[in-house]
Amino acid sequence: MLGLRHQLFAAAFQVIAATGADRWLRSVARGSGVILMFHHVRPAQPRDFAPNRLLEIAPAFLDTILDMLERSGFDLVSLDELPARLEGGRDARPFAALTFDDGYRDNVEYALPVLRRRGAPWTLFVTTDFADGKGRLWWLELEQAVDRLDRLRVELDGDTIDLPCRTAAEKGAAFETVYWRLRAGPEERLRSVIAGLGEMAGLDFSALARGLCLGWEELRALADDPKVTFGAHTLTHPMLAKHDEVAARREIAMSRSLIEERLGRPVRHFAYPVGDPTSAGAREFRLAREAGFATAVTTRPGHVFAGHAAHLHALPRVSVNGLFQSEAALTSLLSGVPFLMFNRGRRINVA
Repeated sequence: MLGLRHQLFAAAFQVIAATGADRWLRSVARGSGVILMFHHVRPAQPRDFAPNRLLEIAPAFLDTILDMLERSGFDLVSLDELPARLEGGRDARPFAALTFDDGYRDNVEYALPVLRRRGAPWTLFVTTDFADGKGRLWWLELEQAVDRLDRLRVELDGDTIDLPCRTAAEKGAAFETVYWRLRAGPEERLRSVIAGLGEMAGLDFSALARGLCLGWEELRALADDPKVTFGAHTLTHPMLAKHDEVAARREIAMSRSLIEERLGRPVRHFAYPVGDPTSAGAREFRLAREAGFATAVTTRPGHVFAGHAAHLHALPRVSVNGLFQSEAALTSLLSGVPFLMFNRGRRINVA
């Protein structure tokens, strides 16, 4: 069952398709190109409770995406090419850059064969703690804990959240409630509370990163592929804006140095973890620029316009949502119309 937020997305896609707005507004809404954001690419795993399903698509849908980009006249480019493409103006062919966050093993197992067959360049943003096999994938930890528990009880700011978790619907509601309450507060509390829930559920999260993420040896094997660009995604995947400048600078700069040292490849691009305005803002954009990155990408939704040439460290992306694996949804996203509405007509949203 879709939550309210995703019901609104679904309704918007239907309205755009029904009215043809993707055609008659495209000239206004579509930018010079798009940076597509992916996480997991793997075969569907049917399960009733899967709140992070939005972060995964099937390999066949990745093929569909590449077909639609080709039919729609998009050039597939690496992030290295993006600054120069922005200088070409709106008369140039639109471009699409493919980016994959976190460094999941399924990107190699399932996405890479599709990308190689299509000759597509792509960028893999690596979190170094995940490659070390010791990082905290806390959004998956929370999912596992809620899945195991029959009742969710959390104390936050003197307020007791006490919710049943017996059915898939109850688990979904409990996850959403606790997730967003924790996201709104300090990250230290978020990680501590989720660790406590895992202990209550009898779970051991220590093997999660090792099981899901590429290790350094696997990444070094991938480094021989000229179509792959490596980017940095911090050391520990923090919401940078919630930490002081010294810690944020270290996460940004040291992740770049470590990846370059381990893989022997230059790292020119950065992705802000979580990447919304509460996680990355003007300070983080400055720190990424000062660290020497050529570009840095957010999760702020939108197309890339020529004006982003002056904001290369605050680039928007289009998230390919696993809940909407359809050509109709993708057509809307590539038209730019949903983002024209979301950003209230603004093409550049870097505040």
